[in-house]
Amino acid sequence: MLNVDTIKNGLVIDHIRAGSGWRIFQWLGLDKAPFCAALIMNVPSKKSGKKDLIKIDNIMNIDFSVLGFIDPDICVNIIQDEKIVKKINMELPTRVQSVFRCKNPRCITISEQYVTPTFLLVDKKNALYRCEYCDTLYKAGEDARPAESLS
Repeated sequence: MLNVDTIKNGLVIDHIRAGSGWRIFQWLGLDKAPFCAALIMNVPSKKSGKKDLIKIDNIMNIDFSVLGFIDPDICVNIIQDEKIVKKINMELPTRVQSVFRCKNPRCITISEQYVTPTFLLVDKKNALYRCEYCDTLYKAGEDARPAESLS
């Protein structure tokens, strides 16, 4: 049996789509963090069969709109003194900026470094976003080119 200690003060990112946990773990920089963080994959879930879970033994700032873009079913639990003090449920943001690159090689955001990649929600039911500059459609949760390659 797997045993991961309780968190005194930190965050638990729960209900991550199975297999997406590593991507979120890296996006948050937890693979290089100086504090304790655990990624638990393929945890049994009554709701979805399997899920991933991230436990962070530290309070850190997170852009919740990006988490909602990656997986709108995520729930973030804020832990203080080993108790859940707040639950934050994600939802699809209406606008995502400076997080992912457009996949269209002809998009101005690729050739002009000063133009910020921006995606707008155009179909909430199907989680479709449109690049603000070239109209390329993008489905939330798809693999994306990370923002660190923007510089």
